[in-house]
Amino acid sequence: MELRNGAHFICAALIAAAAGSVFAQTSYPNRPVRMVVPSSAGGGTDIIARIITPKLSERLGQQVIVDNRPGAGTMIGGEVVAKSPPDGYTLLMGISTLAINPAIYKKVPYDAQRDFAPITQTVSAPNILVVHPSLPVKSVKELIAFARAHPGQLNFASAGAGTNPHLTMELFLSMAKLQMVHIPYKGSAPAIIDMLAGHVAVMTATILTGMPHVRSSRLRALGVTSAIRIAAAPEIPTIAEAALPGYEAVQWYGLLAPAQTPKDIIARLHGEMARILHLPDVKERFAGDGAEPVGNTPEEFGRYIRTETEKWAKVAREAGIRPE
Repeated sequence: MELRNGAHFICAALIAAAAGSVFAQTSYPNRPVRMVVPSSAGGGTDIIARIITPKLSERLGQQVIVDNRPGAGTMIGGEVVAKSPPDGYTLLMGISTLAINPAIYKKVPYDAQRDFAPITQTVSAPNILVVHPSLPVKSVKELIAFARAHPGQLNFASAGAGTNPHLTMELFLSMAKLQMVHIPYKGSAPAIIDMLAGHVAVMTATILTGMPHVRSSRLRALGVTSAIRIAAAPEIPTIAEAALPGYEAVQWYGLLAPAQTPKDIIARLHGEMARILHLPDVKERFAGDGAEPVGNTPEEFGRYIRTETEKWAKVAREAGIRPE
């Protein structure tokens, strides 16, 4: 009799656990979801978030709101998410700086490996080396020659100290043995604005923010940072083929949640994002901007972040950049 009662108790517990799991999946979300973008409006991360959020809102049945939190090399926005409740209602549209910041700053207010639950890498995109048209160079080799003839006189913009565009440019300067002055901004959008005004001469801009101004001839493209040319602009050579063999630096974006977010919520978000990234209109939009949708698994994305962290730590060491 005791065994039978025990068996009934175990069965009841299993049923309750299963019901709880189903309830969690079917009840999430029951209110709006916030997607934190750790950079200013109009930048590459913001553009990606605003392409994705309407689709995600439709699939989740709740509004997904973009919340721009720029500054401190994207660490302000990252910290907001890292310290938010792990309930799936605050997400981070992360960027390459998650892997770069540990090599740049002594005090990062979160640990990218410990404090976030990866959901999926959304997009991979190269940067594009652009100059203001007033600069008398029309190729990567001409830029290198000009910079060598004017050491320390050229300035370059970035989306902020420690961002991917910053380290991408530092890698370029290190390999080409050049000296330029770094001018950091709070995001790609204000950096591009000053580039267009001619206040800064050089930048490795995200493909999403740089190409529209290249097409309008307001900026001049010299090369892309990927290993191969991009389909959206096949006429632009890679930096590697133009002047620096072996040069490659790709910017990536991905969706993350606070650590300890329930696995069923992570699975739901991953499934919806994977479907969204493979929608024909989404793929066409990203391809037109030179970006490639990814949609890998949470485990694959986590491994990729670890690999990128090791890569950029090496780049920072070789460029002589010390954590501040």
